[in-house]
Amino acid sequence: MATRNVFGNEVSVDEQRVEQADEQVGDGVEAVDETPELRPSVEQEIQAKVDANHPDGMVDTGEERIYGVTLEQEECIRAREEELAHISAQATFGSQEGRAERTRAVAEETCGRVKEDRVHPQEALTSAELGKVNRQASRVHQRVRGGESRAVVARRIAERVVSGEDVESAVLKTVEDEKRISGVVVPIAEVPEVPVGEVTVEGEIVELWEPSTPNIQQVGLIADESAVTKFTVWERSNQPVVAEGEVVRFCNVKKSWHRGRCSLVATGWSRVVFPERGRWWT
Repeated sequence: MATRNVFGNEVSVDEQRVEQADEQVGDGVEAVDETPELRPSVEQEIQAKVDANHPDGMVDTGEERIYGVTLEQEECIRAREEELAHISAQATFGSQEGRAERTRAVAEETCGRVKEDRVHPQEALTSAELGKVNRQASRVHQRVRGGESRAVVARRIAERVVSGEDVESAVLKTVEDEKRISGVVVPIAEVPEVPVGEVTVEGEIVELWEPSTPNIQQVGLIADESAVTKFTVWERSNQPVVAEGEVVRFCNVKKSWHRGRCSLVATGWSRVVFPERGRWWT
């Protein structure tokens, strides 16, 4: 019995098939590659496009997001949808009869009011009226210390004159308005007529006397160029002590009436200021 020993030349089944295929080709027979072709699915192609445009891919696939598109593409789609909705709304409301004319009329009226508000009242006065208004504004500004600027006072007077009032009446009403401003120094003689409950006055302490009750810290008289009036400082108000001969400014002191006479009372809400303290020439 003949035997055939093969050492080191073992041939696998695959190799045998390749050799057979080569032999067939050599014999003039066409070889056919039976390896199956792998094709991506539609979902894989979409995901590949997403990954190519956005490295992180499409993580959020909720109902608020458009599946299968990048953020840039989604923004373009949303913008287009909003543009189409805006065009549709314009077409709907634009067809209303007379809407454009009404809108134009409202815009012109609004612009006219803005222009009127910007017009300075001094421009409507004559040269003579303007000169008189400016002179009176300077007097009011000097008279009412701590009030608004001279330009603001002049504007207030001019507004009243333009509305039909005479200059004298406009000045008096403007002075009253200035006196109502908190912190404005009011002449002592005009304190009773000022239509506010608290005032600010400045003057010299001309006299002090012994209080009638321990609840009162100090009591005396304060005077300026216009008049003299009594003042009282309550102990619980915690105010600094004043001395005779000092110039003092009582800020936001209350008006008090007794037997038809007006006096001033410093409370915890008041403030006592010494304008001349600390000046270099003293």
